[in-house]
Amino acid sequence: MLSTGGIDEFTVAAVAEHAGVSVGAIYRRFTGKEKLLQAVKEQLMAQLETTVAEALGSARPELADLIGAFTRAMADTFSHHTRTFPELLSGQRAEGVERGLQALATIQQLLTEAAKPHLDDIRRPDPELALRVATRTIISSCVHRAATCQSWPDDLSWPEWADETAEIALSYLTSPAE
Repeated sequence: MLSTGGIDEFTVAAVAEHAGVSVGAIYRRFTGKEKLLQAVKEQLMAQLETTVAEALGSARPELADLIGAFTRAMADTFSHHTRTFPELLSGQRAEGVERGLQALATIQQLLTEAAKPHLDDIRRPDPELALRVATRTIISSCVHRAATCQSWPDDLSWPEWADETAEIALSYLTSPAE
């Protein structure tokens, strides 16, 4: 419902109709629209964490492969919800913001841990800081792209965006600081 109609059309009645259940069935599980939105966000954040963990777990243990797998996992998750993420990101309540920040911290930690054996490949004065900066830049770019892709398209597919963004991050990490 969020993907097709946006937040204005995301009502308990519309969700019930779309799901083929009664409005009462929705209210038995959720106390209202806010709790339903919270459940959708929780599902998407858990999916993001799982997708990133699986991608890093199956990537070859080289820095370039880890950065690429991380960026593609972000792109893959966000690409399936290009209208949903902007709707969930706007006008969030405190608990929604907290869960989003928790998911971002989790995926940052996943990449940081996976890339630790490659800190010697990072040619910045503080490799751990550089890795955190690169990770946050990838995450921020992905969130920004999802939030603006409807109104400010960049003419890239999500896989193309992932490849370009991974290349930028890897160039930063492996270029000597001046």
